[in-house]
Amino acid sequence: MTRKYTSQAKINLFLYITSKRKDGYHTLYSLMTPIDLCDDLYLDFEAEKIRVTCNHPDVPEDESNLAHKAAVLFYDALKEKGYEKKGLGIEIIKRIPPGGGLGGGSSNAATVLTALNAYHRQLFSKSELMQMGLCLGADIPFFIFKSPAIVKGIGEKLEKAPDLLPYHLVLCNPGVAAATADVYKKYDFELTSNQKYTMNDGLNMLLRGQKFDAGRRMHNDLEGPACSLYPEIRETKEEMELLLHTKVQMTGSGSSLFSLFQARKDAERGCEILLERWAGSKKILFLSSFG
Repeated sequence: MTRKYTSQAKINLFLYITSKRKDGYHTLYSLMTPIDLCDDLYLDFEAEKIRVTCNHPDVPEDESNLAHKAAVLFYDALKEKGYEKKGLGIEIIKRIPPGGGLGGGSSNAATVLTALNAYHRQLFSKSELMQMGLCLGADIPFFIFKSPAIVKGIGEKLEKAPDLLPYHLVLCNPGVAAATADVYKKYDFELTSNQKYTMNDGLNMLLRGQKFDAGRRMHNDLEGPACSLYPEIRETKEEMELLLHTKVQMTGSGSSLFSLFQARKDAERGCEILLERWAGSKKILFLSSFG
C-alpha cells in the first residue's frame, strides 16, 4: 500500500538568537510559516524493511536520512507499546533545496512521523509526536504543528500565530549549501542585533485582532554569520535587492533568500528579472506564497 504525501518547506520571517545554553545549544525566538513549496513523499506501508530513495544526488538514502531516522524512532516507540516493528518504503521527490534553511529534511521526517501515526490510528498525541521529532531536529516539531507559529527555546516551544498578512515570495537558492553547525559557531552572541522584538509585542498585536505584517518585521540574526562564511549568499542578496528594489532576507541558517510581494504579478515579474540575469548560473529560483 503506497500513499502520496506533501512535505512543505518553511521560512523564518524573523529569527532572533536569545541565549546560548550550557549544553551549547542556542535558544531562539522566531516566527515561522509553511510555504507552498513542497517535496512529495511516497510511503509504502507494506515494505519489509525501512528504505529510502530520493531523486536528489545530495540527499542520503541510508540510515543518516532524517526520514529514515523518523521511521526507526516511531517503530521503536511503537514496540514499547507492544506492537511489532515493521518496514516502510520512503520515496522522496525532492524540490526543496537541501542545506537551504527551508527545513526540507525536517519536513520529510515530520511527514513520516505523522503519516505513520495516522496509519496506526493515532496511537500518539500531537504533543507526543512533537517531542519524538525534537529528538531528531529542532524544526521537526514545527512541521508536526502545521501552522504559522512563534517558536521559542530550541524549537520545542510553539504558539500559534494566526492571521498573517498573505504574501507571495521570490525564493532563491544561491547554489551553495550552508552547514547549520558552522553558522551557529560563527554567530557571536556579544554582537547580536540591537533590533529586539519581544514576544509581548507579537502577542499584543495578535490579541488586538490585527493581521501581522511580516514584511515589516523581517530579521535574521544568523544572516551576518552565514554571509561571512559563504560569500555567495551575500553577493546573491545584494544583487536581488538591487534588481528587485526590495528587502531580501535569508531564512534559517541559510542559504536560501527571499523577498516578499503583496501582488503575485510583482513576484512573477521579479522572478522573470532574476531568471534573465542568472541564466546559466547555479542559482535556483522559486515562486511561492503563504497566508
